[in-house]
Amino acid sequence: MLKKVFVSPDPGRSRLRFAARAVLGIGLAVVSCGLAGTSLVGAITGGLAALLALFTVTDATVRGQAVTTALLPVVGLPVLTAAAALHGHPVARDLTFLAVVGAGVYARRWGPRGHSLGVFAFMTFFIAQFLHATPDRLPGMYAAVLLSVTAAATVRFGLWCYERRRPAPAGLAPPAGTGLARVTTRQAVQATAGAGFALVVGQLVSGERWYWAVGATWWVFVNTTSRGETLVRGFRRVLGTAVGIGLGLLVAVPLAGSAVPTAVLAAACVFGIFYTAAVSYTWMMLCVTLLAELLYGLLDVLGPGLLALRLAETGVGALGAALAVLLVLPVTTHAVTDAWIRSALRCVHACTAEAAARLAGSPGADPGPRVAELEQLLVRVRLSVAPLVHPLSPMHGRRQRARRVLALLDDCAREIRGLVAVATDPEASHDARLTAACRRVERAVEALTGGGAVPALSGGPRVGEPVLTHLHGLERALAELAAPLRTPSRSRPAGA
Repeated sequence: MLKKVFVSPDPGRSRLRFAARAVLGIGLAVVSCGLAGTSLVGAITGGLAALLALFTVTDATVRGQAVTTALLPVVGLPVLTAAAALHGHPVARDLTFLAVVGAGVYARRWGPRGHSLGVFAFMTFFIAQFLHATPDRLPGMYAAVLLSVTAAATVRFGLWCYERRRPAPAGLAPPAGTGLARVTTRQAVQATAGAGFALVVGQLVSGERWYWAVGATWWVFVNTTSRGETLVRGFRRVLGTAVGIGLGLLVAVPLAGSAVPTAVLAAACVFGIFYTAAVSYTWMMLCVTLLAELLYGLLDVLGPGLLALRLAETGVGALGAALAVLLVLPVTTHAVTDAWIRSALRCVHACTAEAAARLAGSPGADPGPRVAELEQLLVRVRLSVAPLVHPLSPMHGRRQRARRVLALLDDCAREIRGLVAVATDPEASHDARLTAACRRVERAVEALTGGGAVPALSGGPRVGEPVLTHLHGLERALAELAAPLRTPSRSRPAGA
């Protein structure tokens, strides 16, 4: 697991920059709140608001990201007001919280912006429970949210806007549909049902920290689509939380809220959350858990009993999510996996076409964003097939096919990265054989996504022809994908 985090490909060091910028943005937000004279509660509110602004906004363009960031307070402040106003009315508070859960998940149907605003709305209500927000605290919390989102935006769009140098890839969306066939509609119902279970059982476990269970259910549903993905994510959340609690007993509890070491460790946790998010949910949850422990240390309520309670509430939330995806409008794994694999294959073709155009001298051709999009799609494919490749999966044949598909898609990505590296070399020149090779790649992708026969491999290139070497390797990987993507009896994806 450690090797997965630190050895996974990081094209353009995007994960490293993502994490480093988050530390800078959140640090600036907390310092700004301190200079403005906000309370500790305000500083924590601001830091979490900045974290969400930097973590959840994923629009395809910088302009789109700026618009979504500006809308975060528009959505969040009314939710914060409602949460504080209902602090002394448990029944109304709980029903409102469930409504926020359902609306937040349903908003994903409007793409990355809907997803970002839905997450921010939910987390605003959650933070209000975490900090016991009451109406008298609202002015300071309003100021902290506005100041911190502004600070995060200053870093993201001013001081360190690396997206301007390379356009962001297109946003990824789950398979579409209508009515109850739409994944986001089903997930909204599932999340609300799971959160309702977590809320009731969580309050039986603890009348004060029940919201942890609801939060666990919510985050299990984030960035998952099928029931298999959700079950695996729930397991990883519990595992990451358990390991984080063990680490907290060794680190956070002895610190007892000491300001300077807590701030340093909190910055390290923020870096870890952003750096590991794309490759390991377990590691991300470890960092989230340790950060929460450090914040509770600052609030002077941290202790072994609280950590044990957090683990119990996390288990309740994961169980609520599991029951919901199994019993309420389940979304099968194979349909989702098929959609993501097809998207990845189409992106392979788009990368090849952009690289060929670049080699042909087209000034507007830039395969770089396509490579970044392919990496995102491969993350989605791995997440989708995770239930099939899990060691405890009883379906040996499907597990072997899924692993083979992942390995060959990784081969495609490696050849694409090599091809793009050569294509962007100023000394590279066009070769007539490149056009033919690109057409073969196109036909292979069309065959894999349409059910036809994959073209036979051509003869290998001579030594010293790096572009054609990468294209031939890509052809080979696509040809070998035909077998694991189809069962002997019928054409179905590895996730079937």
